Amino acid sequence: MDLEQRLRQYRESDIYPFHMPGHKRQALPFANPYTVDITEIDGFDDLHHAEGILREAQERAAALYGAARSFYLVNGSTCGLLAAICAAARKGDKVLVARNCHRAVYYALCLRELSAVYLYPEITKTGLQGQITARQVEDALREHPDITAVILTSPTYEGMVSDISGIAAVSHAGGASLIVDAAHGAHFGFGAGFPESPVSLGADAVIMSLHKTLPSFTQTALLHLCSGRIGEGEVRRYLEIFQTSSPSYLFMAGMDRCICLLREQGTELFSRYRSRLDAFYAASADLKCLHVLCRGDISRAEAFDRDDSKLVIFAGESEMDGIELHRRLLSDYRLQMEMVSASYVLGMTSMMDTEEGFCRLTEALHRIDAGIGAEGFAGKRHVSGSQESAGKDEKGGNRQDFIRRMYEENPRVMEPYQAVELPCAEVSFSEAVGKISADYIYLYPPGIPMIIPGETITAGFVERIKECIRRGLSVQAAADTASARIKIVYF
Repeated sequence: MDLEQRLRQYRESDIYPFHMPGHKRQALPFANPYTVDITEIDGFDDLHHAEGILREAQERAAALYGAARSFYLVNGSTCGLLAAICAAARKGDKVLVARNCHRAVYYALCLRELSAVYLYPEITKTGLQGQITARQVEDALREHPDITAVILTSPTYEGMVSDISGIAAVSHAGGASLIVDAAHGAHFGFGAGFPESPVSLGADAVIMSLHKTLPSFTQTALLHLCSGRIGEGEVRRYLEIFQTSSPSYLFMAGMDRCICLLREQGTELFSRYRSRLDAFYAASADLKCLHVLCRGDISRAEAFDRDDSKLVIFAGESEMDGIELHRRLLSDYRLQMEMVSASYVLGMTSMMDTEEGFCRLTEALHRIDAGIGAEGFAGKRHVSGSQESAGKDEKGGNRQDFIRRMYEENPRVMEPYQAVELPCAEVSFSEAVGKISADYIYLYPPGIPMIIPGETITAGFVERIKECIRRGLSVQAAADTASARIKIVYF
């Protein structure tokens, strides 16, 4: 079976997509792609030197979001992050980076040979990575007054939002520009109970993936410039480097269609979306063992705000973990979720989700819940026993503390760009203990590195990787981690 046949098979199945892209496989009015797939010909402009129809399309995007300038990205948010960081910091500069940033940020650090100061996000009582605070940023800038840029992710994969307005104020007071990876926040700023967009809150550059939460083709995104602190000319130069010289007109037409849809029907579509989300949360509130994360579970100290379009569903304290819940939803109820962790699954929703889809998920959760017969969700009701013993299973570790443990700080020996330039070798896990990592190792999704080049591989880190493998999670690296191998700096 070739790829097209497999895609057709999936399209014709009864599997419902609680995953990106945000169009949810619903056919919006669009031409047969083969009949409109062109290159830069007369009358159709050039993305890298836009003066006509593509310039007008990008201006529509800027007007919709309130940006000073918006750039179409056909290589996803990744190329926008690379371009914004390279434009904001000169080679060798020091930058402040949230340690839960996407791997693309670390690639930019290497490419620009940047020195990084890391900020670790708050871990919520539910075991998720929460916000970076303005106080954290202010303290770091006071300690490192030579920092030129602040880079953070808001919202996170699970929908945690930081105080962008407060962080922008302290960043600018400290002489640093603020770059926000809002890849998961392209639907922000349109009301309907969703958070405000970072574009309107003082960030200098904001990167958004249209395809994640809006009806747009996979790989389509926007880079917004919101001030003059990051040079437009530099951004253009780096976008020419990191974007293809043959951008897809199908992608760009899809982005323009998405922008026009929001401009013309956004109020109605978001209102209907909010009604369906609210109905889902109300209908799932009576689950006894499973638990759908709600706003009441997150304090203001843990997150400034939360995007509840992300459905975080905890398996609770039963024998069922997140991996088993994910499997059951797909195999028994034909519901494909976006990602899975040790204790929860995550479903992505958008304005294109149907009432039927939400109802199918609600019914599936109630049926699974009725068959569990466990003590319940630790964050929802009291669980007897110590925190240390709660949620432990035969795969090792505490499920409720999984994220905290997986992203524990590793000892740093050198900058990532220094480590990747040194000779390396692939060795066994046991041989790697005490050595310097030459690799990025991360769970995918979401693509946040658990270790980066230049950090020391401890015995504890090796045990954490082994636990991820035992749990059946997707551990990605250049080395063959499934065969207990890892790349180390060798000199």
